[in-house]
Amino acid sequence: MTAPRYWLMKSEPDECSIDDALTAPDATVPWTGVRNYQARNFMRDDMRVGDGVLFYHSSCAEPGIVGIARVASGAKPDPTQFDPHSPYFDAKSQPEAPRWQLVDVQALRKTRVLGLAEMRSVPELAEMQVLKRGNRLSITPVTPQEWQVIDCLLAL
Repeated sequence: MTAPRYWLMKSEPDECSIDDALTAPDATVPWTGVRNYQARNFMRDDMRVGDGVLFYHSSCAEPGIVGIARVASGAKPDPTQFDPHSPYFDAKSQPEAPRWQLVDVQALRKTRVLGLAEMRSVPELAEMQVLKRGNRLSITPVTPQEWQVIDCLLAL
């Protein structure tokens, strides 16, 4: 049995907020719309049920970590890739060979907003992927040490 891994997963609050996730059935939402191969590969190859998730709001007035969640399913095809009415439709993806994957994410609790400026002020988080210049990935790994530091910051 392997130790759980940790992830930061970005969502625009207009699309799926921490509040939306907490009020969903079983507080679980499918993480649809990922259209970056590296982020897809994290879900497909590396994420396991039970892994920890930092729920992060992006493209909003105050981007930052807003909740704690967990990976609630293994990777499976993202149905939005096949829906021509979806903004995530991919005409080149076929049901017999889907390009895009999703995992279900279960929200566990809402937290205070832990914004980028506060995270940048903590030396132990200096190497965190979300803080690196030019990083635009919607899913990034978080080290166990970073997870512990963030857990302590959120407890303040």
